[in-house]
Amino acid sequence: MTILVVPGASILCVASAIDPLRAANRIAGEKLFDFRLVSADGLPALTSCGLPVAVEGVFDPCAPADALIVIGGFGARSETAKPVLASIRRMARTVRAIGGVEAGTWVLGHAGLLENRAATTHWEDLEDFSTAFPRTDIRPDRYVIDEPIFTAGGASPTFDLMLHLVRSRLGMAIALDVASVFIYDQTRAASDAQPLVSLGRLDGYDPRLAKAIRLMEGHIERPLTTAAIAKRTGISTRTLETLFQRRIGETPGAYALRLRLNAARRLVLDTSEPMADIATRTGFASAASFSRAFSTAFGMPPTRMRPA
Repeated sequence: MTILVVPGASILCVASAIDPLRAANRIAGEKLFDFRLVSADGLPALTSCGLPVAVEGVFDPCAPADALIVIGGFGARSETAKPVLASIRRMARTVRAIGGVEAGTWVLGHAGLLENRAATTHWEDLEDFSTAFPRTDIRPDRYVIDEPIFTAGGASPTFDLMLHLVRSRLGMAIALDVASVFIYDQTRAASDAQPLVSLGRLDGYDPRLAKAIRLMEGHIERPLTTAAIAKRTGISTRTLETLFQRRIGETPGAYALRLRLNAARRLVLDTSEPMADIATRTGFASAASFSRAFSTAFGMPPTRMRPA
């Protein structure tokens, strides 16, 4: 994936585009998303807050990539150079998808890629964009997918969009894990506890699912049975199992185990606690059973994963 950062872009938009993919790679334990940041001239792109974003090089439309994302700020409404637009059009002919983030939508519009397509941009620009590109179906949505084009209105919608991409490629369970890395959730007071699992605006949100997951994360050390979770959620065990299979793609037991193992991995990587203590804190009857489950999930025993 090539990510073209236009000068004046929001640094938050850049982070929202790349950090969910980085987190997905870390959670999966392999590079499933490969992205490369570039600029039109190969120099660091100066963002709207004055901080430069380091890039790997100059934008090359012939570089191998399956997608191109253009991240632009307000200056991109009219200041994109014609050679850059020509390069974007050239790359658009070879990639599977092309996206515009915030004012990146303007860049795609100037490149002629949004005619007769649905798109969105930042809410402050909706009317101006509609006037400038009357053949584009401009919408006030957070993000719009009109394959092979996708557009997002700002930093938070871009995060939503990247979570949607992770969910589409890797499944709901991994998307929930990615959301949790950033404590991404519904609006909450500052005094509320930070949840282990953040549900946010992920597709398939269900209050019964949310309650069940909250029960699981509240009983990491002493896991509840699926029947007990179902009873406390107010539904039958069969309904709970169906809900998890339909929304997340695995059984409640499998998801609860993975939740415990993810908590264990954080303790293995970020603390010096003895493995026996970590096993107890994450609900395993013995260090041996913990090590076996950990090895099955992550491909190596916890003692090998811990940094030297």
